[in-house]
Amino acid sequence: MASLKQSARQLAQKWLPRSTRHRLGQLGQWPPVGLVRYGNLRRLRPISDDWGSRRGLPIDRYYIEQFLAQHTADIQGRVLEVKDRSYTVRFGGEQVTHSDVLHKVAGNPEATIVADLTAVPPTLPAATFDAIICTQTLQFVYDVKTAVSTLYYSLKPGGVLLITLPAISQISRYDMEQWGDYWRFTSLAVRLLLQEQCPEAEIQVGAYGNVLTAVASLHGIASSELRRHELDTFDPDYEFLIAARVRRPEATE
Repeated sequence: MASLKQSARQLAQKWLPRSTRHRLGQLGQWPPVGLVRYGNLRRLRPISDDWGSRRGLPIDRYYIEQFLAQHTADIQGRVLEVKDRSYTVRFGGEQVTHSDVLHKVAGNPEATIVADLTAVPPTLPAATFDAIICTQTLQFVYDVKTAVSTLYYSLKPGGVLLITLPAISQISRYDMEQWGDYWRFTSLAVRLLLQEQCPEAEIQVGAYGNVLTAVASLHGIASSELRRHELDTFDPDYEFLIAARVRRPEATE
């Protein structure tokens, strides 16, 4: 049988035109090579350049809200959030006794704390917060190791740090020009980073997304424009967003 196939291949190479040999070689693939239809995606500029905000809820925010909804019990007591307190209010509610907002530079009217996560020694207060919400922020910090160490330093014993980070994403032009857009992550990189900077912590790392949600987000398509099963299907080879929960151990006597 093997010799028969080899003979047929040799005859085809000798007598069939090159274009025909190429098409025969693509049998079994769908869609065949050259027949992919790009439709509205065949363009050099995205459909929307704001992650889909003008079209609805961005896909990364769909996953971030799903992650925070799974950890509402952690968002309690004194809570620190970066840039504004929207997630503290939405997912913490009456469990929150004090809400702080962190910003790197003065001028944010919602900020109650102006501090640089990479300052040494830390400018955030030590062992102060029961929960810290840090979504889509660490990609804008070049010294990401010091930033993670500082956030962990600011947790009370028993406190929880909730972090999300991009794995596949467009550049944020505003942040690039303000302070820089440096990093995209994998779940492995995040796990090793947290284990290194928070060695005694309880750490959980997960990921969301698939090739469709990655492509859709890069084009600025909103989450409402995809089906629920398309959003909720996870492909580990196409991590789109990384999420982590870090719990500082309770104080020991």
